Amino acid sequence: MSEPMLTPWGERLDRDAPLPEYPRPQLVREGWTNLNGIWSYAVTPFAASDPLAVADPTVPPPAWEGDIVVPFSPETPLSGVGRSLGADETLWYRRTFALPRPVGDDERVLLHFGAVDQSCRVAVDGVEVGGHTGGYLPFTLDVTAALADGDAHEITVAVRDVTDAAWLARGKQSSRRGGIWYTPQSGIWQTVWLEIVPRVAVDALVLTPDLPGAAVEVTVESVHGAGVEAVVSVSSAGEVVAAATVPVGEPTRIALPAPVRAWSPDDPFLYDIEVTLGEDRVQSYVGMRSFGVGVDDRGHARLLLNGHPHLPVGLLDQGYWPDGGYTAPSDAALEYDIRLAKRLGYTMLRKHIKVEPLRWYHHCDRLGMLVWQDAVNGGGRYRPAVITAPVFGAPALDDTRYARFARADARGRERFEAELVEMIEHLRSVPSLSLWVPFNEGWGQFDAARIAALVRDLDPTRPIDHASGWHDQRAGDLHSRHVYFRPVRMPRRRDGRVEAVTEYGGYSLAVAGRTWTDKVFGYRRYRSRARLQVALERLHDAEIVPAIGRGLAATVYTQLSDVEDEVNGMVTYDRRYVKVDEAALRAMNERLQAAASSRTAAEEEPA
Repeated sequence: MSEPMLTPWGERLDRDAPLPEYPRPQLVREGWTNLNGIWSYAVTPFAASDPLAVADPTVPPPAWEGDIVVPFSPETPLSGVGRSLGADETLWYRRTFALPRPVGDDERVLLHFGAVDQSCRVAVDGVEVGGHTGGYLPFTLDVTAALADGDAHEITVAVRDVTDAAWLARGKQSSRRGGIWYTPQSGIWQTVWLEIVPRVAVDALVLTPDLPGAAVEVTVESVHGAGVEAVVSVSSAGEVVAAATVPVGEPTRIALPAPVRAWSPDDPFLYDIEVTLGEDRVQSYVGMRSFGVGVDDRGHARLLLNGHPHLPVGLLDQGYWPDGGYTAPSDAALEYDIRLAKRLGYTMLRKHIKVEPLRWYHHCDRLGMLVWQDAVNGGGRYRPAVITAPVFGAPALDDTRYARFARADARGRERFEAELVEMIEHLRSVPSLSLWVPFNEGWGQFDAARIAALVRDLDPTRPIDHASGWHDQRAGDLHSRHVYFRPVRMPRRRDGRVEAVTEYGGYSLAVAGRTWTDKVFGYRRYRSRARLQVALERLHDAEIVPAIGRGLAATVYTQLSDVEDEVNGMVTYDRRYVKVDEAALRAMNERLQAAASSRTAAEEEPA
């Protein structure tokens, strides 16, 4: 398209105050300052063989090139820049800020970045305060000691993004975009914000529901709070129902009175949490639910929700926007996608090769949408024989042969594991998150069986799809297949794991005036909305419903929205045109649930 494709929310963007909502819904504190908006930027040469090397932020460029709207990457229309960043360049950011109030002697000033792709170093008032590598995860810097005297302060950020020129996590960004690979983006892409907190404060909060035991396990983490106790209260509909004193750093169970109201997609009830630690007070919430795997009386493995078999009917959700790239143009835009999926009868979104801002998970929590969370892939250049040939039926390969899977670099493997652990710690308290997916279609896959065991040790409360698509290593809880060019059928031989089709369909409709490029990509193409609808219902009624009757226990259709060349979404890339009849699609998905329910009813009949 000659003109940038804008979403309705992008058209209404407030450049001075984009994404103004509080960015951390499960650890809310009063008195914060949002630093999104207009920053200065520049791009300068930077030559370094080490992909982790970043320019010194205390030596900024002598001149700035213009304005950039943070938190939108410079490659996106909403940033106001519209240029890409090379692997041999530094992207610089600068802005001034004022503290909302004076800082006390026993207080800290924390500077938070939601995500910066890929590596960065940060200075405040000319003093380097830290940095981060890992373009999909948040980090926090204590900048108290760097603050100079006076009311005006300055942040300088230096960013390096090599995309796919090295082994760092990159997701579906590609320097050779097209088809299923997308435009690279760089730099700050989630909210930047600061807050003043007491020296002894709640730095993190881990909430683990125990639904069978009618309790929630609470861990209050505080960098300077060793030996201190916090007071934790749990409320329902504004009334305190439980309270306890919780020593910092010690997991503590808080019993809830009966009847405990369980969280589910049909009833996404959330208990409110308040934590007081000395002078600090934060708000949070927890959903009382349980996830697991069971076996029915026919010998079929099933996913469990709150102790009962359930069928996740899911959509692949990549979280891309034509005007913001990785960054949704507004909080309402994030919510729109989830609500659309619910209206279409889906109960789960597989968050594909991306970690979203915490507000996206918050909307899933409160609206009732299960989440399957992918880790973000990295590694070297992928081989078609490994990542593409299996779609036509190639055998699974041994993923301990690292070079074959573009994982020959030991630092890259170590970095992936570190970021996987960081992601799990970051998201472990999210009520709606029901399953982890470490690897997808062999993209940078290695040691998947060992990685599944690592994930299990970190979080034994959720099932694991260790290798989505192909190159199954007979580990994790799912036998996970992607089916695009063959009928969806159940395998003749099964090994006791949950049978899941974790990508399928991809039926495409290019809507005139709603495509991002002249080139379009999809697995089966249709010329009208009506023909697409008929094909979708035929696929599900003829193949998916019978497979559910024979033990298929989870489905993920490709996909929620169009993305760049891909036109296989339920809605166009600009989110302005839904390609399916919502009522008919919901009825179709209800037939899937009915097939699972009739099977479950038969299984649960008394002998």
